[in-house]
Amino acid sequence: MSDLTLTDGPRLWAERLTLTYDRTEVIGDLSVAVPPGSFTVIIGPNACGKSTLLRGLSRLMTPARGSVVLDGRAISAYSAKEVARRLGLLPQSAIAPDGITVADLVSRGRFPHQHLIRRWTDADEQAVIEALEATGTRELSARPVDALSGGQRQRVWVAMVLAQQTDLLLLDEPTTFLDVTHQVELMELFASLNAAGRTVVAVLHDLNQAARYASHVIAMRDGSIIAEGPPSEVVTSDRVREVFGLDNVVIPDPVTGGPLVVPLGGVSHREERS
Repeated sequence: MSDLTLTDGPRLWAERLTLTYDRTEVIGDLSVAVPPGSFTVIIGPNACGKSTLLRGLSRLMTPARGSVVLDGRAISAYSAKEVARRLGLLPQSAIAPDGITVADLVSRGRFPHQHLIRRWTDADEQAVIEALEATGTRELSARPVDALSGGQRQRVWVAMVLAQQTDLLLLDEPTTFLDVTHQVELMELFASLNAAGRTVVAVLHDLNQAARYASHVIAMRDGSIIAEGPPSEVVTSDRVREVFGLDNVVIPDPVTGGPLVVPLGGVSHREERS
């Protein structure tokens, strides 16, 4: 990880942030702070602004109004390399160069640490190996990325982000394309990174993954934050109905004791078959 000196205050926050696509406002006048050391998960229905918010927080989008602050300075004041030394980003639908191998793609995660006179080091090599091993992709290192399955490619992109060795990770739907086993493996990996001191921010569609792994949940709808706080306070039956329009009951997770969302759909079909 980086050698940044962390404080008790948030490292990343937005102040009255407005983000637009083609002059259409997606997020308006939104303020939010990522709690330091948290595993923050952003939830909400499709097209509610989850990924847009993450893009704004990572400087992939320039605000129409407002600002994003990283480590006490406007994120726009940093060079791209400096931002990449401070936060790692896994965007949606990342595209690899044609013909690039897994090892070469993951090695690009070390680019922020390279300088004109700095050569590849043993530390760089070790960071890449650790990232490949953590994501279960080391055996794929010699293969072209475009020859992999969607799930394998997703894990390779995660490996590239881990190779940056930043203290702050922003992940946009990191379990996309993965089967349930690999979803759980990656979520456990992110949880272990968080337990080791990294701040993790992830956009997730799976409410129960969010409730199980997050320490802080941000619920969004229509470009606004409806609620935020611990899963026990945000993932309630009334709130799920408000945010998603889903009839549900929330019961204790038999593994963690936290909230577990059970949709009420399908009851009529069972009655018809009985």
